[in-house]
Amino acid sequence: MPSTTPSPPPAVTGTEPVPPLRRNRDFRLMWTGAGASLFGTRVAATAYPLLVLWSGGSPAQAGLVGFAALLPQLLLLLPAGVLVDRWDRRRVMLGCDLVGLVSMASLVVALAGGRLWVQHVMAAAFLEGAAVILYRLAERAAVRHVVHPSHLSAALAQNEARGRAAGLLGQPLGSVLFTAFRWLPFGVAALTHLVALLTLSAIRKDFQDTDRPAPRALRTEIAEGVAWVWRQRFMRAAILLVGGSNLAFQVLALALVLIIKEGGYEPYMVGVLGLLGGAGGVLGAMAAPWFMRRFPIQEILVLAMALWATLMCAVGFVGHPVALGALGAGTSAAGALLNVAAGVHQVQVTPDALQGRVSSVFTLVGSGLNSLGALLGGALLAAFGTRTTVLGVSIGMTVLTAVALSAPVIKRPPEQS
Repeated sequence: MPSTTPSPPPAVTGTEPVPPLRRNRDFRLMWTGAGASLFGTRVAATAYPLLVLWSGGSPAQAGLVGFAALLPQLLLLLPAGVLVDRWDRRRVMLGCDLVGLVSMASLVVALAGGRLWVQHVMAAAFLEGAAVILYRLAERAAVRHVVHPSHLSAALAQNEARGRAAGLLGQPLGSVLFTAFRWLPFGVAALTHLVALLTLSAIRKDFQDTDRPAPRALRTEIAEGVAWVWRQRFMRAAILLVGGSNLAFQVLALALVLIIKEGGYEPYMVGVLGLLGGAGGVLGAMAAPWFMRRFPIQEILVLAMALWATLMCAVGFVGHPVALGALGAGTSAAGALLNVAAGVHQVQVTPDALQGRVSSVFTLVGSGLNSLGALLGGALLAAFGTRTTVLGVSIGMTVLTAVALSAPVIKRPPEQS
């Protein structure tokens, strides 16, 4: 265990009963604003590959746009974590919504004028992706300051369910809106960022401790966060396994869109995948507190990975959107459950002054290769086709599951790591 003693979440003074989470005004505003922003992001993300593929572009070009959207996870995560710990987290979230609004509005203007450049789509996707990085780090660090400590697990479960619901609604709506007008998904995304700006501006509580250390050299602060994470042996091993899994999921995501196109289905059928996958994610997130009371986090990790390997293999043998969506519901449910369990553990053990940096390190290791996954997915699909690529990804997932089952550090309880 680390030598640094984590600071407890802010205490509530007095002996009055704690109001239920549903009556926490500031949490409701944060939940609503962040939910609107995430919803807009999901709508736009769904439209990116559709815009390229149904405009005569190739799978490789679609992979380039996906690469641009996810590249900030590789380039910006560590410095973003430092900035989230240095800056006012409320202003960070508001600024991210402003960037998202401008980048999405620029695509609306370009598409309404009948002009499309892949480079412009890549630039807008990159800016939106960068804003999402800062936004999510700031929100994760801020949650413990707007809820009572006893409500932390429920709050993070609701946040995860909200994110899954954003996919549940955003993906089908993004494909339907694209079918109607190609600029419309990005117009909706711009509007949701505006809604988030208004709701977040009304929150009263501070999003961090008022007593913060003076800023130091960027490299020094990044190194401090990395060193703290390095001492967490269980979480260090777990996030490496999840990182490999997320790489596989990026290849699979582009493969699913291509399966729909090759099957002769309309673009809106991509929304069926999001609808069923999002429903599974919501159920997994809401069930997380129940599972966390009965199973330790290391067992939840192994269970999720084993389920992912099984369902990925099945994708290689089905082609109907409903069947693919059902498989996606299973993978999303397992992912949501694991995200909540890992998120609660990380927030509880991390000092407030390190929340942004620790989250950034975990996200970098777990998702930093996602941009390369999108790029790799485009190349593999162009070279080998959908079935061979999907089966290859499922084999890789099976290997990761075997590693998780055999690794001693995964078998031990985290506090003994």
